[in-house]
Amino acid sequence: MFSRLFGKPLPAPAPPSTAGRLVYAVGDVHGRLDLLQPLAASLTADMAQSAFAERPLLVFLGDYVDRGPASAGVIELILELSTEADIEVRALKGNHEEAMLAFLDDPAFGATWMAHGGAATLASYGVQPPAARTDPEAWAEIREAFAGALPATHLAFLQGLGLMTTVGDYAFVHAGVRPGVPLDRQSEHDLLWIRYEFLDAPGPFEKIVVHGHTPMEQPQLTLRRLGIDTGAYATGVLTAVRLEGDSQRIIQAHARKPAAATA
Repeated sequence: MFSRLFGKPLPAPAPPSTAGRLVYAVGDVHGRLDLLQPLAASLTADMAQSAFAERPLLVFLGDYVDRGPASAGVIELILELSTEADIEVRALKGNHEEAMLAFLDDPAFGATWMAHGGAATLASYGVQPPAARTDPEAWAEIREAFAGALPATHLAFLQGLGLMTTVGDYAFVHAGVRPGVPLDRQSEHDLLWIRYEFLDAPGPFEKIVVHGHTPMEQPQLTLRRLGIDTGAYATGVLTAVRLEGDSQRIIQAHARKPAAATA
């Protein structure tokens, strides 16, 4: 209204920026090493074709474990990528990593973890859950077996996961942020678990929030948030977003379909 009264249009908001850095973010993997391997290959190939003064940043948004068959392999691949001299890797904690650590702290949490896909993670480390999910002694034995099978590097990885990282106009978290709360005052629970209070908020937030946690059939790229969890463990589609300057581009890996049977 005031812009019309004075005859001067309001300036358009500046496009989002990565502050001169090439950034990739990867959505929830959930044990799908078969998808992470080709996606990582696509990302590193893309990096090789890009020229930036600062090395590219690769952000993982959490939920590496549970549901899919190769949680241990997923963590190992992320650790391998972290050793690459020409890539910076920042891995964030998801609510499923929180559950995995909770079981290591308290065997009684085992049944709850199993209800959310933890059996697949145990199996990826060569440990089977007890037949009776309510047997506390059995869970204590499984916890000890799991702790013994978990490499020290994997435990250190889990314990060192961050909750949020920011680059330019973007904030990267697992689940989302609590509307109305400054980014530096967000609770860990909200960063790992929030859903509809964040998804339905009109925004804007302090920064554009790049997140996973809530699976969608297609990535959601809006002015306030980029949702890139495409439910890889069930859909066979693992999604990343490439951020360069003010551009946003989706890169995906798709599961190979079995060949059609012949008569």
